[in-house]
Amino acid sequence: DLPNPFYDEDDNDGMEPASTAFRYRKFDLGDNTQVVCRTELHGLVKKTQYMTAFALNELPTPNATAWRDKLDSQRGAVLATELKNNAFKLAKWTASSLLSGADQMKIGFVSRTSPKNNFDHVIQATQFYRPKDFATQITLSEGQMWAMVRMFVNLMRKHEDGKYVLMRDPNKALLRLFKVPPNTFEDDDDDEEEEELEDAAEAKQS
Repeated sequence: DLPNPFYDEDDNDGMEPASTAFRYRKFDLGDNTQVVCRTELHGLVKKTQYMTAFALNELPTPNATAWRDKLDSQRGAVLATELKNNAFKLAKWTASSLLSGADQMKIGFVSRTSPKNNFDHVIQATQFYRPKDFATQITLSEGQMWAMVRMFVNLMRKHEDGKYVLMRDPNKALLRLFKVPPNTFEDDDDDEEEEELEDAAEAKQS
């Protein structure tokens, strides 16, 4: 098995991420524009269907009925509440599943073993959804998603080559685009290693 190329032990406190398959897909947006995306898949169903898997975590709330007591009889109500409170997260999972071409999206309902223990969890139930059907259920339009991508592509074409940062205004429904120097966000550790190599080379020459 090959090591995970996106895993850095120093940055993840020694916690190795779960196994993930990366699938590269190319999309034609028209106007001589093609986009290559690195997408994620988490498993196979019946050895033929691609699937993604995600977990909804129960928020311990006083005076609220625990998931373990109502998931069997009121799973739709639980999901509706999660859609209300975590609409963006569920939309992001659905978009990711559509982008990867997954045939199934599996959602797990996860609770703490005890309210005060934030380390140990138990899976109360799981449910499979077809990404396109789930997108329709949560009123997520795949056409509008690609329209937004095309809008940003056309926006960036108006600017010269460089590094940019797209930020959402915290108080307004507004996006701002900033141009930043090319070395912005570069890893400081790499710079330190380069300096150490240069110092070692100079010391060897002297």
